[in-house]
Amino acid sequence: MKTVLLVINCLQGGGAERSVLTLGQGFYELGYDVHILRFKSLAEYDFNPNINYHVINFKPYKLIPASQLRYPLFARMVDKYVLDRIGQPDIVISNLFAADRIMAYSKLPNLIYVIRNTISNKFNLTDNHKTEQVVKKLRQIYESKPCVCVSKGVESDLQATLGSCITSTTIYNAFDKVSIEQLANEPFSYIHNALKTNQYLLHVGSFKPEKAHDVLLKAYANSSMAYPLVLLGKGKMLNQTKLLAKDLGLEDKIVFLEFNKNPYPFMKHARGFVLSSRSEGFVRVIPEALALNTPVVSTDCQSGPNEILPANNLVSVDDVAALASKMTKLMVDPQSFKVDFDERFLPKKIAQQYVDYLDS
Repeated sequence: MKTVLLVINCLQGGGAERSVLTLGQGFYELGYDVHILRFKSLAEYDFNPNINYHVINFKPYKLIPASQLRYPLFARMVDKYVLDRIGQPDIVISNLFAADRIMAYSKLPNLIYVIRNTISNKFNLTDNHKTEQVVKKLRQIYESKPCVCVSKGVESDLQATLGSCITSTTIYNAFDKVSIEQLANEPFSYIHNALKTNQYLLHVGSFKPEKAHDVLLKAYANSSMAYPLVLLGKGKMLNQTKLLAKDLGLEDKIVFLEFNKNPYPFMKHARGFVLSSRSEGFVRVIPEALALNTPVVSTDCQSGPNEILPANNLVSVDDVAALASKMTKLMVDPQSFKVDFDERFLPKKIAQQYVDYLDS
C-alpha cells in the first residue's frame, strides 16, 4: 500500500485545516495509507477514522534563537520520526507557511508545497519596504520543490511575485459532497430560537480584515433587510464588528454565532449565502454552499470566486451599493443565484490530480 503524509502546523478551525482533512479522505479513497503530521496538538475538527494522526511539538525548538538552526534541526527530527514511525512516504504534502519553512529542510522525497493564499497579500509585499528580503526568503523555500496552488489566481500571484524559478500548477481544494450533505442533516434548532424565523442570509468566515465584514454590514444596512443576517465565525475583529452592527442600528437584524466545526446545517437552511471578502486563496465556503444547493452571492475578489461562480453572482470588491443590491435580489429571488456543484471537486478526483502531477 502506498503512503501519503500531509503536514500542517495544527488542525484548529480554518479552511486550510478542513481542506487537509478532506484531501486525506481523497487519498484514502484512492487506496493510500494516509497520515497527518502536525506541530501543535491544537485541533477543533473531528478526526476522520480513515486517517492516522501524529504530533511532534515544535514549541521547544522556539528556544533556539537562530532560525538558521531552529528549522533544520526540527526538520531532521521530523524526518527521523516519519521514517521510524511511518516509513518512507510516497508523497509528502506540506500545507501553509508555518509547515513549509520547516519542510524546506526535510530530506523526504516527493515533497509538494500547497500554496493556499496569494503570496503578495499574505506577506504584504505590495506595501512592505522589506519586500526584496521577503521575496528572497520565499524563493529559497519554494523554488526547491513543486508547488500546488489552490486556484488559478493564487498561481498567477505566486508566479508574478516569486518569478519563473517556481514550478507550479493549480489543483483546487477537495470537497466531500456526501459528507457535507450528511453533516447538514444534523439538528440545529437553537438558531431558529435566536432568529425567531427560519429564513435568513448567512456569512461564514473569520473576523479579520480580508473578510470585509464592514462592507457586509454596510451593504446589508442598505439592502431591504427582509431577512436576518447570520454571521458564523470567530476572530480578532469580532467585537469591532459587533460595535459596527450597533452603530448601524442592526442589533435586531444580525445574529452573531461563534465558530462551529459543523457549519453545514446553517448553510443548508439559509435562504442565501453571502461572501464579502477582499481577498481569498480559494474560498471553501462557496463550493460547500453549492453542495447543499444554497444560492450564493460573492465579491469578485482576487482569486477563487470567479473560478466557481458566473458573473451574475459576483460584485466588485468593496462596492457597498452593488453588494446591497445583490443581497436584496438574493432575498427576493434566491433561485436566480443557484449554481450546480462541480463534481471535479470530489476528494478522490482531487487526490488523483496530485498523483498525476508527481508522475508527470
